[in-house]
Amino acid sequence: MEKNETVLKLEHIVKTFPGVRALSDINFELKSGEIHAICGENGAGKSTLMKVVCGVHQPDSGEIFVSGEKRSFQDPLEAYNAGISIIYQETSLFEEMTVLENLFLGHEQVRRAGLLPVLDYAAMQKKANEIFARLSTQLDLNVKIKKLGMAQKQMVEIAKALTHNAKILILDEPSASLTQREVDALFAIIRKLRGEGIGIVYISHRLEEIFEVCDRVTVIRDGRWISTKRVAETTKDALVADMVGRSLDSYYPKSATKIGGELLRVEGLYDNGFLTDISFTVRQGEILGFAGLAGAGRTELMEAICGLSKKLRGTVTLEGRELHISSYRQAKEAGIVYVSEDRGKYGLVADLSIAKNISMPQLQNVSKGRLISEKRENEMAEEYREKLEIKAPDTGFMVANLSGGNQQKVSVSKALALHPKVLIMDEPTRGVDVNAKAEIMKIISQLTQEGLTILMISSELPELLGMCDRIYVMKEGRIAGCFNHQEATQEKILKIALDI
Repeated sequence: MEKNETVLKLEHIVKTFPGVRALSDINFELKSGEIHAICGENGAGKSTLMKVVCGVHQPDSGEIFVSGEKRSFQDPLEAYNAGISIIYQETSLFEEMTVLENLFLGHEQVRRAGLLPVLDYAAMQKKANEIFARLSTQLDLNVKIKKLGMAQKQMVEIAKALTHNAKILILDEPSASLTQREVDALFAIIRKLRGEGIGIVYISHRLEEIFEVCDRVTVIRDGRWISTKRVAETTKDALVADMVGRSLDSYYPKSATKIGGELLRVEGLYDNGFLTDISFTVRQGEILGFAGLAGAGRTELMEAICGLSKKLRGTVTLEGRELHISSYRQAKEAGIVYVSEDRGKYGLVADLSIAKNISMPQLQNVSKGRLISEKRENEMAEEYREKLEIKAPDTGFMVANLSGGNQQKVSVSKALALHPKVLIMDEPTRGVDVNAKAEIMKIISQLTQEGLTILMISSELPELLGMCDRIYVMKEGRIAGCFNHQEATQEKILKIALDI
């Protein structure tokens, strides 16, 4: 493959679904040895475009060229065989199969044993080891996928693509579930593959990653091509303006809030050996942030506070009264409500409407006798649809059909409808675009002005620095440090989190 050869070219791609024009006259070009980012809001058409490239969808019109040759893929296997591989945010590996079995699934190497073909494990192991050596990665080929972490699973996905001699690699939100160290390792591998001449399409909501690792960036908005620029020749603000059609006044619109007296106190909290002697306080109307690396114990702490996991020792005191919480139901009744980082698994039922999701934790309040009142249910949901500006035609709209940002708003609405005193938000902007992030931050700021107290976990330090009145730093199940808003910096927080 020659350097700077155009390995993928899309011309005038159009794709419609019933009642929706998802892509309209899209053009795109990827060169060998290039990392080309595609960014845009949720629902902009990024995933649909990549599914057209990979043969999941066929375009209504337009043309696809791979290394100068016009191609038409009827299914993903045809695209795979043409050297195009996509790695989704949620991996497509088989959990009960080994690394080696996943790598060669569907294109196993065979040899003859007399008249019979048998699997050539030695040849597959040799090729797998060569590929992992290229990636500067070591993995046990015989371990089952279910025993691997997310970063290792992504390495398997990349290696699997290389068993097909991929020359085009598409990464869809690859860093969403990784720690910073794992992201750095991923970037090292991406740069190595770029050096080998592989063309890489990088899809991410994290603009700082685009500026760190990508060569060019294409912005899509409402299914249309907006711009393609060299990363070195643009800015974050310019990209955001292209993505949302306007400039954002502030990414973290925190308003000045009158902070009251102590509302919640946690003392000496200890669980089954991971959380150790956790103590902190939070005041009325305060946004209290929790920073730390993945696995530091932030989520475990919040789950212990609100009865989702068991604490062995320690006290939780709310408004001067000690709580004895052994279940999440008791936490809700006391006024402590939790919004999970995984809205798809623990927050929402995607196949139900907005109204049914919001009313689900309190069906007794929207029922007459043993029958649910749809009128009460819709009235409750409509209040929060308007308050949080959920973009949907009505409260009967299916959650699965909402963008990620609007799904997150439904998840927050579901919590707010319980009228909490303390709202725990675990990674409140995970998987949402830059405009939706700003909207969610604005909602958080408004809630504190109304007197709500918020505990916020975030892996994005700018989010914590921009929104929180104080920030606790956790490390290995302990509180390792605390900063107020004025003194907190990324460097100070990372030094404690990384113990350097």
